[in-house]
Amino acid sequence: MSIAENIAAIEQTLHGTAARLVVVTKTHPVERLREAYAAGARLFGENRVQEMAAKQPELPADVEWHQIGQLQTNKVKYLAAFVHTVQSVDSLRLLLELDKHAARHQRVINGLLQFHIAQEETKTGLSLPEAEAILQAPEYQNMRHVRLTGVMGIATNSPDEAVVRGEFQQLKQHFDYLKERYFAASEAFREISMGMSADYPLAVAEGSTLVRVGSAIFGSRG
Repeated sequence: MSIAENIAAIEQTLHGTAARLVVVTKTHPVERLREAYAAGARLFGENRVQEMAAKQPELPADVEWHQIGQLQTNKVKYLAAFVHTVQSVDSLRLLLELDKHAARHQRVINGLLQFHIAQEETKTGLSLPEAEAILQAPEYQNMRHVRLTGVMGIATNSPDEAVVRGEFQQLKQHFDYLKERYFAASEAFREISMGMSADYPLAVAEGSTLVRVGSAIFGSRG
């Protein structure tokens, strides 16, 4: 199947749900991203800052770029001029850096709080108390160029649907709690980014609003 056919098939499964497709473009050349764009994709997710910064000028201006990999504070300056959403916010320090660089470009960058929901230690992310500590920090209250718009999580890579579903439910509970406690007045706080190529149907069933799909569109990277 072609990239366009794969995107159309995924969009069909998302039809009538709250979920939108983020096409994960890491390691794929610009020509293939252009194929995805031609098929209607507008949300592109990258893991590596340098790769995103190199591809961004090669694609139309209406692409919404999402940083989905861990972001080091010293790399923020390379994407601050154009990134739409950083899905991997895991510290107050990173938010401060995003705020500083976004201010220089006179724009606002969206961020998702990344939670550790998987059983695997290799996965990164916040606990709920750590997230609350960020939201209660005076420095966060003073930020004007970063807007938190939701949460993100990566489930355990497991064939056990019950495990994966339970982790997605946990992330949804975190979102609901934060929404009620800290963002009740914020219409912008509405994103739950969960689900990838292998498990996105489960994530959508549990309330995902953003699914991050790469290999199901481009094929596995050889």
